[in-house]
Amino acid sequence: MGISKAYAMFTQEAPAQAQAWMQTVKELDKASALDKKTEELAYIAVLAALGNTSGIPFHVLSAKSLGASRQEVISAVLLGLPAAGAVVISALPAAVEAYDQ
Repeated sequence: MGISKAYAMFTQEAPAQAQAWMQTVKELDKASALDKKTEELAYIAVLAALGNTSGIPFHVLSAKSLGASRQEVISAVLLGLPAAGAVVISALPAAVEAYDQ
């Protein structure tokens, strides 16, 4: 699974901060009561609501590898539509293209 250009640069140019960030991410992951597929779908929903499409392909591929269907991914992207508005629609192409790879 490919990571975004921005994240790759983060790990290359600021390795200490990247390592600290990943440690935090791992600890938060351990603390989650969600199963991994649900967690990935929820993360996709959050990324879409924030308009942060750069991380969507990575998390879509992860969700797909955990058994998420194409429709589940699309539903996750659109989940925030009532709260976040049309910003989530802009994440749909990144999600669908990643899923269909």
